[in-house]
Amino acid sequence: MLRFNLRYFVLFVLLLIVEVLIAKFFNDWFVRAFLGDVLVVILIYTFIMTFFSWQPKKVAFGVLIFAFVVEFAQYFELSSKLGLEHNKLASIILGSTFDLLDLLAYSIGFAVILLVESRKQLLLK
Repeated sequence: MLRFNLRYFVLFVLLLIVEVLIAKFFNDWFVRAFLGDVLVVILIYTFIMTFFSWQPKKVAFGVLIFAFVVEFAQYFELSSKLGLEHNKLASIILGSTFDLLDLLAYSIGFAVILLVESRKQLLLK
């Protein structure tokens, strides 16, 4: 069902600002690469939940699968095979280097979503 949820939207905007700040000001491995990947899963989740009242677990799992597909596309060098390796936007979206730690980061982001959503449900009871 389509709707607009202000709380998820505010979280989305805040996470987007954090992601931009990380990309602009951090060059270390942990914050930029790992924490940024944890947050990107939550960012995508909050964006979807801003507009749809779908079951949180299903959306979180869908976002996790999407992140894994993008990561494995990097493993198979999909951007190069599509001739997009020099396209800056495609490089940002698809990435360029496969890393198993990215899969761990996405999984942690997924777990954070499930934890927060389950706590939220407990508070609403």
